[in-house]
Amino acid sequence: MAVRTQDARRERTRRRRTAGAVLAALLLAPACAAPGDTAAGLTVQEVGAALDRRATALMEHDTAAYLAALDPRATSFRAAQRTELRNLADVPLESWAYEVKGVSGEGAGRVTAQVELRYRFKGYDKEPMSSSRTVELVRRGDGGSWYISADRAADGSPAQLWQQGDIEVVRGTHSLVLGVGRRTAELRRIADTADGAVPAVGEAWPEPWTERVVVLVPETVEDMAGLLDSPTASYRGIAAVTTGEVGGGGRAPADRVIVNPQAYGMLGDFGQRVVLTHESTHVATRAHTSAATPVWLSEGFADLAAYRQESRTAQELAPELTEAVRSGDLPAQLPADEDFGFGGDADGLSRAYESGWLACELIARDWGEEALVAFYKAVGSRSERDGAVEHAMQSVLGTTPQDFTARWREYLRDRLG
Repeated sequence: MAVRTQDARRERTRRRRTAGAVLAALLLAPACAAPGDTAAGLTVQEVGAALDRRATALMEHDTAAYLAALDPRATSFRAAQRTELRNLADVPLESWAYEVKGVSGEGAGRVTAQVELRYRFKGYDKEPMSSSRTVELVRRGDGGSWYISADRAADGSPAQLWQQGDIEVVRGTHSLVLGVGRRTAELRRIADTADGAVPAVGEAWPEPWTERVVVLVPETVEDMAGLLDSPTASYRGIAAVTTGEVGGGGRAPADRVIVNPQAYGMLGDFGQRVVLTHESTHVATRAHTSAATPVWLSEGFADLAAYRQESRTAQELAPELTEAVRSGDLPAQLPADEDFGFGGDADGLSRAYESGWLACELIARDWGEEALVAFYKAVGSRSERDGAVEHAMQSVLGTTPQDFTARWREYLRDRLG
């Protein structure tokens, strides 16, 4: 989600990323499974009961009870868990629960459970955030008690912020900022900027949403990549990303805006304002974004929301596309999803974002902002890409993709030429 200005070039390569963890559609539920499922003599219900006790201890900040559930011989693991519990001390948790997905035996007295951790931040999450975990348990003592001996992110799932250090919490009017290794003053400035972003998003997106954003600020870009379970190189020039699961249908799970403190810190006030407004727009529109939504629409709308109150000219906001248009290299088509990938040419990526923004601006100008929102929702209401844009253009805008593309190309000549 790139801001393209002379003093904020690095920001031009940022974009949202959908988190790898599957977010559940149901509210939190205690860990349980059908009676009779067993592995190495341990029922799934027993695993669930052990994890429920651990969750209760965490919510009550009961260190002794929390550690009592852990393998007494797993010294390093116990120390790490004590630290994680301490790191979570100031986080406003509303709920924390586990659901056991399956249990497999590894031999006498040892099992491995695939578990879904679901938690919510009080006052900010209407739906839970989810994290897939792999939990190992061992049987100890004469009574045959079971203890947790390991707990790690499942393959393909990201790390959690509290595993990276002590979390400092800053609350804003519309924001909750959680940081590790960052100064309080820095987190407060981010909260103030996010507080300004939320009402700006509301002016562009009138549909109901939480009107709250949760912002995570890790210490380094390496830590940011860990929260996204991706290579560090993918995010060095990225100011921020938004995690969450698209799905459409009017219901959205929890989102997180994750800031790269190095890239974000290099931006001026304008760049930082645009970054957080853009990312907050993804939070607002998530419930109406689905697999049918092309990236040019989701990113273009987010840029439209971020730019609509700014005084920069189109040429200032779209320098790469302006140069292309003026040199006679007018794009033939709206950008494809792959044009927004991080691995390609940076100028080409900027042109993709700029093209999406101006396509959304064209809809707002010629059909109206209400029609743009209706178009966005109509596309996102479909579960598959095939025919979604065509149907929405016909039913909402009364046009076809071919006619719209021709009008958009002419709009680029008029705005940027």
